[in-house]
Amino acid sequence: MKKTISPPGSIHTLASFGIVIASAALMIACASTPPPIVQMAVSRAAVSSASRTGANELAPVLMKSATDKMDAAEKAMTAENYVLAQNLAEQAEVDAKLASATVRSVKAQKAADTVQEDSRVLRKEIDRKTK
Repeated sequence: MKKTISPPGSIHTLASFGIVIASAALMIACASTPPPIVQMAVSRAAVSSASRTGANELAPVLMKSATDKMDAAEKAMTAENYVLAQNLAEQAEVDAKLASATVRSVKAQKAADTVQEDSRVLRKEIDRKTK
């Protein structure tokens, strides 16, 4: 039985080396994407917080986007598609934070309008009494 040794740089050696590298890269890629457990928790908390602030009423489009993305992230986690789950959870967090900021802005604007109206009424009353 004659054993054949491929010389360095031969097609067979390069192909074998390529397969080994590709296999190692695939294993590293699979191993380097852990489940985004922390991001999922942070995103869930952001969506929940936005909902509690009244975003469902004052920023419904943003809240729908946040909840839809969170649901999709949950499905991606179940399917073990951790990269997609991470991306969707991050997007859900951003949408939820934007919804919360929108709620704060709307409430602040309403408060400012109330103060402005109260000031107008007070000025009118002062003017009436000074005449």
